Amino acid sequence: MNKIKFLSTLFLSSALFLNLFGQNKSYPFTVKISGQGKESILFIPGFASSGEVWNETKAKYEKDFTCYALTMAGFADVKAQPNATFKNWETSIVNYIKENKIEQPILIGHSMGGGLALAIASDYPDLIKKIVVVDALPCLAALMDPAFKAVEKIDCSAMIDQMSAATNEQFYQMQKMSIARLVADTSKQDLIVGWSVTSDRKTFGAMYCDFSNTDLREKIKTIKCPSLILLEEYFKNLKPAIEEQYKNLKTANLQYSNKGLHFIMYDDKDWYLNQLNNFLN
Repeated sequence: MNKIKFLSTLFLSSALFLNLFGQNKSYPFTVKISGQGKESILFIPGFASSGEVWNETKAKYEKDFTCYALTMAGFADVKAQPNATFKNWETSIVNYIKENKIEQPILIGHSMGGGLALAIASDYPDLIKKIVVVDALPCLAALMDPAFKAVEKIDCSAMIDQMSAATNEQFYQMQKMSIARLVADTSKQDLIVGWSVTSDRKTFGAMYCDFSNTDLREKIKTIKCPSLILLEEYFKNLKPAIEEQYKNLKTANLQYSNKGLHFIMYDDKDWYLNQLNNFLN
């Protein structure tokens, strides 16, 4: 149970700038575009992470796909924007896809980004070709409390105040203490901590609160596209609960990694890329 509680907390505590539509349409994220393929992949990072988390993945697919790597506003030194909510970010990504005429993209999302991929494919089932969800669940809070119910209008002010009140040193130490339980690859730990500590604290608190109140378990029944769900090794111990959360996603292909922690793309890279290759090709 302590492991579940820790994961519940830490899932959340995890060149072109800002592609413009008509030169005056802005979005709550920056985008770096690479590759020249006819098909497109949108990469959505997790909580407080940079789009750079996908660099090694993109390098494998830029020959055959046009790749769009997002970094959400307020995270990893990207300037914050007002009204940071899970729903607003979902809608903005959808608007970006439509307004830039990206036809039937594949979405690959890690952690909170995986939640956004699930939400988009649920609400816009004809917009997306495939989704890959990297170590995310439809409702993380339900692992601790199976009877969890989302609050319609949650007040996130207390969480925002708590995050904002921490000094830079306190916040750094908090991220430093938790990183070893998020990524086993020690060469990546300082990189990920750096993204967290350069994130906007208000956005950090608001999205931590809002995403922890997100429940997609019922909504995912509307997803039509093929869906690859890649989960960290620890979740093998919780298969009944995991499968219960994903029972409404009829297109789900659940796969559990063989080693490592939350950042599967770093900790079990060969397995992860093999899963992607089989699914995309």
